[in-house]
Amino acid sequence: MGYTVVGSRKTRAFRVLWAMEELGLAYDHIPALPASDEIRAVSPLGKVPALKDGDDVICDSVAIMTYLADKHGGLTHPAGTIARARQDAWTNRIIDELDALLWTAARHTFVLPKDQRVPEVKESLKPEFDRNIQRIAAEIDGPFLAGDMLTIPDILLLHCGSWALAAKFPPLPDKIKANAKVLMQRPAYQKAAALP
Repeated sequence: MGYTVVGSRKTRAFRVLWAMEELGLAYDHIPALPASDEIRAVSPLGKVPALKDGDDVICDSVAIMTYLADKHGGLTHPAGTIARARQDAWTNRIIDELDALLWTAARHTFVLPKDQRVPEVKESLKPEFDRNIQRIAAEIDGPFLAGDMLTIPDILLLHCGSWALAAKFPPLPDKIKANAKVLMQRPAYQKAAALP
């Protein structure tokens, strides 16, 4: 039995699809939307993405990418090394300082029932996002965040940057845009971007 990625490319599933392509893995893709019957069939929470590996199901994009990277020896530094600790620090920072803000904004824009949304929340998150991404940009000193190769936090940063643009958050710093332009030319990115 092989891998199946459940989730539309227009969601956080894109991260997993790009990682799968970078790792050269064969997989089936079910472009399910959140809360759809297709995702609920494998994940009762109805959140995408999910990865089916035989009879096992893994949810959460970062958990899936970490599992695949460790299992297949790509997109990551070896566990137990300083390089891996630095990589994990970047991953956690991007999830905490960028992804969490974008997800909160999304929830108050279209995810939550209308009577539970507080639209002003989104506006309050934009300055914090801008401060955080400006600091991240100031620390980038190469084409990749964690050494001399593409790793999980690079995928996360580009995805969060794209999400921020779509959500009309503040413009991205030039260094972030320049790195994104290079990464978006990678064949694996292009293949994932062409999926439904």
